[in-house]
Amino acid sequence: MSGNLRIWVDADSCPALVRNHTVKMATRSNIRTIFVANREVSVQQSGDFEMVICNKEKDAADNHIFENARIPDIVITNDILFASRLVSSGMCAINDRGTVFTPENVRERLSTRDFDMQLAQIGLVKHFHEGYDKKKFAKFAETFDRILHQQIRKSREAQKG
Repeated sequence: MSGNLRIWVDADSCPALVRNHTVKMATRSNIRTIFVANREVSVQQSGDFEMVICNKEKDAADNHIFENARIPDIVITNDILFASRLVSSGMCAINDRGTVFTPENVRERLSTRDFDMQLAQIGLVKHFHEGYDKKKFAKFAETFDRILHQQIRKSREAQKG
């Protein structure tokens, strides 16, 4: 295993392309991947991964990851509130579109999210789910691979001392 580095996936809404790529890259690097969800999610890629099924309580999967992940682990999530918690604690968090969350972009995304919710509540904007295509996956894969190698280096440096 590459040090103590692990990859955590908030798997309830994570696209299959992302799940499979994550396992493939983690297996190549000898890193453990843990999928956390409130239901079983499929992974076609064979490799070293674990599936943790949490209860259906709101934020149960997020809380499980938050309580068990540690620096230099990588967390993949689409949940901006959860990403904010992670970033505040110094964790590495990315989404399935290749955005690496930082204190700056998390604040901006939270503000945008809150504004959009207010507009939706008064009927001015309808929420919609934009699809996930090969272009979005390619950006994720590029970013994930870069972050994975960056975190592997950090993990090795921390082990040395």
